[in-house]
Amino acid sequence: MNESGREQFTWLQAITWALAIIAIFASSILMAGEADDADEKRTSVSSYFSDNGREQSVPDKVSKDDSALLAKSDQRSKTDLRSTQAGVSANNSATPNIDFWFYSADVVLFADNDRDGFFSGIDLLFDADTYYARAEVYAVVYLSLEGGVWTEYAATEDFVINGTSGNDEYVIVTDLVSGYPAGSYDILIELFDAHDHSFVADMGPEHTSELAFLPLEDAGRDAPAASPPPVVVSHGGGGGATDVWTLAMLTLFAAGSVVFRRRRLLCSELRHLAKCREPSA
Repeated sequence: MNESGREQFTWLQAITWALAIIAIFASSILMAGEADDADEKRTSVSSYFSDNGREQSVPDKVSKDDSALLAKSDQRSKTDLRSTQAGVSANNSATPNIDFWFYSADVVLFADNDRDGFFSGIDLLFDADTYYARAEVYAVVYLSLEGGVWTEYAATEDFVINGTSGNDEYVIVTDLVSGYPAGSYDILIELFDAHDHSFVADMGPEHTSELAFLPLEDAGRDAPAASPPPVVVSHGGGGGATDVWTLAMLTLFAAGSVVFRRRRLLCSELRHLAKCREPSA
């Protein structure tokens, strides 16, 4: 093999090895990120307001919810809904009671610190009505990610609805803390009789667009994008920090140095074989 052929082959080897090292390094970073996501818990904090809707300044209750991560699915399932579980366990009907219904629901999203169009806060208001003059009920609220299974994220204490009055609106304000990937979410509200826990009414995306296609993400993913830190290369004994691209450039530079040294060695050997040296004075 001539000198140019050997040089070309050596350069190809060096570049191949450099790219392989970069790929391995990048894969390790991605795997570490996936491991962190797997360990992430789904956490939210909700405040409940049972009087005068959004005009109430002090919540009746504040709760923190920790659960399994939201799941995506090709088919939405209702197996985890309390209405389904109540119907199975207590022989209650899993269909709504005609004596109860939801008059309206309204959602206001808040907290989009990085301005990417996804919010980490939900202000949910709903108005439930009944044919009775007075009824004591409670509500359970669920989220569904991209058409996946319904996952409970908030449950109220018992509260009173007065016939068809518009003065008994209920509000749940929720901060999504962690475990909520950016995506399109739906909300489902279920209403239960506080006396026998029977399922009486529900309202979801099929009833109103207010509860459908909500762009949400948790607060951890909503942080403003920070400016990239400066690249520091330490020449002392204390170590330093480099990003992936700097490491790639250093790797290619090192590979090029190896090729250059091998080229000089090859040229020296060829000169020796061909006795290519300066004549003696």
